[in-house]
Amino acid sequence: MNAITTHTAGSDDSLQRLEQLADISQRLLEKARAMGASQAEVSCSEDRGLDVNVRLGEVETVESTHDRGIAVTVYFGQRKGSASTADLQDASLDATVAQACAIARHTEDDAAAGLADAELMATQFPDLDGWHPWELSAEQALDLALACEAAGRESDARISNSDGASAATARSLSVYANSHGFIGRDRSSHHSIGCALIAGQGDGMQRDGWYTSAIAREDLDSPQAVGRLAAERTLARLQPRSLPTGQVPVLFAAETARSLIGHLLSAVSGGALYRRASFLLDSVGTPLFPEWFAIDELPLLKRGLRSSAYDGEGVATRNSALVADGVLQRYVLGSYSARRLGLKTTANAGGVHNLQVRANAGDRASMLSGMGTGLLVTELMGQGVNGVTGDYSRGAAGFWVENGEIAYPVDGITIAGNLKQMFAGIQAVGTDVDPRSHVSVGSILLGSMTVAGND
Repeated sequence: MNAITTHTAGSDDSLQRLEQLADISQRLLEKARAMGASQAEVSCSEDRGLDVNVRLGEVETVESTHDRGIAVTVYFGQRKGSASTADLQDASLDATVAQACAIARHTEDDAAAGLADAELMATQFPDLDGWHPWELSAEQALDLALACEAAGRESDARISNSDGASAATARSLSVYANSHGFIGRDRSSHHSIGCALIAGQGDGMQRDGWYTSAIAREDLDSPQAVGRLAAERTLARLQPRSLPTGQVPVLFAAETARSLIGHLLSAVSGGALYRRASFLLDSVGTPLFPEWFAIDELPLLKRGLRSSAYDGEGVATRNSALVADGVLQRYVLGSYSARRLGLKTTANAGGVHNLQVRANAGDRASMLSGMGTGLLVTELMGQGVNGVTGDYSRGAAGFWVENGEIAYPVDGITIAGNLKQMFAGIQAVGTDVDPRSHVSVGSILLGSMTVAGND
């Protein structure tokens, strides 16, 4: 079984380097087999990147990276051993396999250990358009970051300082191979430009920022647009107030709404479930959300941030529902957690792919209008979420909304509830999707949460 996609771009030698990694992986599998391993898997990666940072018009850092790694896992029956190296010399590679084998021989049997089942391996490898390397020089990257910061600082006299701006580009090559005969090759790229600014003086200073990120450079916002939006967001936070404690509707802006989906994913992921550390134990087939609510996983999405034809174990991915008609359809499992639970893998070894939360409302303006009066949350702080009970309490900042219009900024508040009740209490999901995440979701409106402030 063989995965490869074809892109050609000038001096791009990524295909040749992928073949080198594939050859190494095959050699390591043969070595593991010769040392008595009943099963083995190898992950090889090579990452290159450029990251620059500027502040107040001056260069702060320029960092160029070139990392690689080889990880070998062997199984002797149901005993597992793993070892890794960044050295591609034959002696180091042989020593890595030997070390993994030595570890496996001294571990206990684990009934759930082993490769994913052979018949589940991917056999189709479509081009998912994830390879768009950017030949960006350090000078060009610095120009982008400087332009971004300048656009923000010059947009308003109340912008008093800067936390800096950045520009970055990265590309990654990876090969996964196992003793079932599977070998998968993948190339990916990622680029970003960001800026953080400070407005006001003394105790009245406020900080905020913005960034753009994408697989392809043409999908990035301009540095000037990023800087201006960073300035707008920072200025909007000046002269915040607190709120009296009470129960109010809460609208999570798209950039914070995806954290709610993240809490769902944590609760339905295999590790939390087989450890009995989730508030959603035994919840498949249970209505958790309103009847109109749905989440689909789309691993084969063109130019998706987490698109792949196979998961971290070589298992073929496919489009599938996570939530349909408000009902949880399945868990998020790799083969190990699936075996621990007596279930089958959902091709999620290594995490979920692209998630799409269906909208039932319009843009943010219409969401605010629909809420009428309540709290718009644009920033969350702290980690006050109990995965076992679902209790939720986090610091927040944002804006108080009256009659569908933003009235004033707020901070120094806490929002609290229980995730089960919060999921069930979702009233609307907007179309204002933040494209910077593999979780595609617009603003989420909850009918009521406890908001605690100082007034």
